Amino acid sequence: MKSSKESNKPLQGKSLSSQTTQDSTLASPVEVLPGNSYIPVVGVHATLLLFNALFLPRTTFMQDLTGVRVDPSQLSSLDRPQHPFLEPLTLNPLTTIAYVCLGAAALQTWWAGYMREWWSLTVIAGSENEKRIEKAMVDGQKIRAFTSAWIMTLAVSFVIHVSLFLFGAPLIWHASRTYGLALLLSILSVYTPAFVFGPPDLGSSTPSLLKRLLWVRLFAEISVRSPLERAIVYPAVGSFLGAWFGTMPIALDWDRPWQAWPLTPTYGAIGGYIIGSLLSLIVNAVRQFILEQKRLQQDKKRP
Repeated sequence: MKSSKESNKPLQGKSLSSQTTQDSTLASPVEVLPGNSYIPVVGVHATLLLFNALFLPRTTFMQDLTGVRVDPSQLSSLDRPQHPFLEPLTLNPLTTIAYVCLGAAALQTWWAGYMREWWSLTVIAGSENEKRIEKAMVDGQKIRAFTSAWIMTLAVSFVIHVSLFLFGAPLIWHASRTYGLALLLSILSVYTPAFVFGPPDLGSSTPSLLKRLLWVRLFAEISVRSPLERAIVYPAVGSFLGAWFGTMPIALDWDRPWQAWPLTPTYGAIGGYIIGSLLSLIVNAVRQFILEQKRLQQDKKRP
């Protein structure tokens, strides 16, 4: 019997090669709706992200833990009005971003597990016994994939932090807030593909080369070839676009509490991610409908 390390190599090569040819053939329903659960799971995921961003920071545990307390009357006044709903979110932006990051980490861990299950359905082929063996191999590598994915997520967060500084974010002043935004962007965009496909490495083997090419195609060329890739790439790109557009209100001279750095890009990232998820769902559903219509037309033409 082959070792798990040796048997993983053909599985990786098969998964990457199958992803490059999925759109050349008519997709099966499992590619779009694994277990007929993709649509409701996207809705639940988006709802929980929104709940996490709007309601989790309202808890006072972390404020009690850090000893940071701000009088709401100091934030909102006649010349700086804000809705009472926003007061708990603007009391301490650092606490708010910390809560959002913690909630997003938990949700993305669950979401990445669902995406990995979908990925295993698309790459495992063969007889029933072969499928069970390969599925057990994939499941056995989850702990290693979990560890390496979080290591990559934390490493990329520092790269994003430097990039935010280069784009004008505070480096020393409110550095912790800037890193909080960088960590959130990394959690939303990096963890899921790193857990599903594995982090890119510098090895010279064929699986390593194919994995690097996959990451370049997905996140440098923004070229998706399967519903699974679309469900991963669209939200990741949406989070960065949302954070970018979220910085625009900060430049306005309204002097409102919710304009404090980095509240607007933080909620912009969450909103962009949710929009990207819904967009991937719509595109996948439309493509699936078109493919089903083609199948029906082909069936009618057959004698």
